[in-house]
Amino acid sequence: MRGFLLSVFAVFAVATLSAAAVVFVPASRPASSAVDTGSVDTVATVQIAPDARSNRWGGSYFPNVPVVTQDGRTANFYDDMIKGRLVVISFIFTSCTDICPLTTARMAQVEDKLGDLVGRDIFFISMTVDPETDTPERLKAFADAFGAGPGWQFLTGKPEDVKAINYKLGDRSQKNLSEHRNEIVLGNDATGEWARDSVFGDLDRLVMTIRAMDPKWRDQVRVPGITQVSNAGIPMSEQPGQALFKKICAPCHTIGVGDRVGPDLRGVTARRDRAWLTSFIRDPKTKHAAKDPIALALAARFPGVRMPALGIGDVDAVDLIAYLDTETARITNSVQSDAPSSTRHQYHH
Repeated sequence: MRGFLLSVFAVFAVATLSAAAVVFVPASRPASSAVDTGSVDTVATVQIAPDARSNRWGGSYFPNVPVVTQDGRTANFYDDMIKGRLVVISFIFTSCTDICPLTTARMAQVEDKLGDLVGRDIFFISMTVDPETDTPERLKAFADAFGAGPGWQFLTGKPEDVKAINYKLGDRSQKNLSEHRNEIVLGNDATGEWARDSVFGDLDRLVMTIRAMDPKWRDQVRVPGITQVSNAGIPMSEQPGQALFKKICAPCHTIGVGDRVGPDLRGVTARRDRAWLTSFIRDPKTKHAAKDPIALALAARFPGVRMPALGIGDVDAVDLIAYLDTETARITNSVQSDAPSSTRHQYHH
């Protein structure tokens, strides 16, 4: 595969292997044997407190400061968002044109896989790293763009309070917002277990890791077997652009299914000039800065989020366009072959 794609796979493989290395410390282990780092930032293993009273990551650790949700509701961070809960926490800002939209789109896929567990047994939190800009209204538009459900809160607040929360969660970004943490934080306040993970590895494996934070689920007897979840390898395809599309495009786009976070891409290679597509895939920010009418129309149609710049080169952009061509043709041929012979001429145009 092309150099960029190989580097993408390398990142995903490292993320998967790193997450797989998380070790559950036995509950009988003395609390004093855990390394006191003073921050979730450097937790290398999941910390399990012998009981809730000795939970060093609980109310005495997290700031219980006011935060505001995307719906404008004011709550106390620890008491209302963390206490007694199993949480999955990401870091975003709504004006991000880099990795935040893709991170949130991958989180949305995890939410779909967890189903109605989210909001009942598991709670999602997306913390802004730009509280001066991210008002509840902006967070609401961002959340709606990704179809976030009621168990997923997007939080802002006073800059000093948000900074204190994010600091305790391991985010050390200062003025340069693009340097904020791209990992997610997993935590079970009831047991004191906290760990880091990534949404850029295998999502089925991530779902298993999240569910394993619940001791009741973790302790159930299961018959081991070979499943897609246990296969950490990324299946390679002979079709150029397919694997890249599935990793960085599919969280926001479909081909022939309908609009999602962004537009459906079926037939886009016929609607758009190839040079324009290549340029937009490589660096969408340039098109917006130049007031390109197509880019502006897309921004107006999907106001909650803009396509991020993902560092794709010319070769990878060409491969993605080729894959979109192939998939569009495949879907069109399938529709035509499934239609009754008397009506197939209707598709000829």
